[in-house]
Amino acid sequence: MTDRLGRADLHLHTLASDGTAGIVAILDHVERAGDLDVIAVTDHERIDAALVGRSMARDRGLPFEVVVGEEITTLGGHLLGLWLERPIKPFRSLRATIAEIHDQGGLAIPAHPLTPYPLCAQGFVLRRLLADEPRFRPDAIEAFNPTTLGRPWHDRVVRFAEETGLARVGSSDAHALAAIGMGWTSFPGRGADELRAAILDGATHHHGSFHATAAQLGTFRDQLRKYGRDARAGIGGRLRGDGTGRDLGYPPEHEAAVAAREAALAGREARR
Repeated sequence: MTDRLGRADLHLHTLASDGTAGIVAILDHVERAGDLDVIAVTDHERIDAALVGRSMARDRGLPFEVVVGEEITTLGGHLLGLWLERPIKPFRSLRATIAEIHDQGGLAIPAHPLTPYPLCAQGFVLRRLLADEPRFRPDAIEAFNPTTLGRPWHDRVVRFAEETGLARVGSSDAHALAAIGMGWTSFPGRGADELRAAILDGATHHHGSFHATAAQLGTFRDQLRKYGRDARAGIGGRLRGDGTGRDLGYPPEHEAAVAAREAALAGREARR
C-alpha cells in the first residue's frame, strides 16, 4: 500500500431522491472506478438508500466505505448531515438542524454555500453560528461543488473557509453515475473513521473539476424522466390497490429491513 491520502466523495444522490442511478449501480460504479476510499450517500430528506448501501458494501467486502448521510432542507439552506443513524426532520432553522445532527453523533456541513439562492447557507448566518456554542457550529464547509451552483462562487467559499478556519471538503453533488468523483476530499488515512477525524482536525483538502457548460442538461433530462416514472408508479399502485411503489434503486428485500430498523429506532427514541 502506498502512502497516498485517502479520497472521499461526500455528496451523492440516488433514485431514492432525485438521483438517476440506484445505490446498487452506484456501488458497482465506485468499485469499478477504484479511486475512492469513502463515499457518503446524501439523499434529500431520507437515509434508506444510504443504510442499504452501507450494509451491502460491508456484506460484499467492497474496498471502500459508505457513510450514511442526508441532504437536509433547512430554513437557512441545504445542509449535509453525515454519520447519521436516523433521518433528520427538515424545514427547521439551520441552527436547530445542526444541533440535532450533533446530538446523534453526526457531522454537519453546509452544501453549496454562499450562493445567492434560497437553498444555500449565507455567510452572515454561518458566521453567527461559528460564534455560537459548539453544538450549533458547522463542522466543515463544502468548498468544492462542481455544479452550476458551485462554480461561480467557488473562490468566495474558499476565502470564507480560510477566514473562519472551517475544514474544507470537496464533493461531486452527483445525480448521475458519470458525475461521481468530479469533486472529492483528500484526508490522511483511508477509512471513514480517519476521514471523520480529519474533518474535525481541519486536515482535509478539496479537489475536483467543474462541469462543462451545459454538461448537466442530460442529467436534468434523465431526472424529468425519472419523475415521470415515479408518478406513474405511485398513481398506478393507488388505482390498482396493490401498493406498487416507485423504484428506489435497491433490492425490494432490503426495503423491509430498512423499515424495521427505522421502526426500532423510533421505538427507542420514544422510550427515552
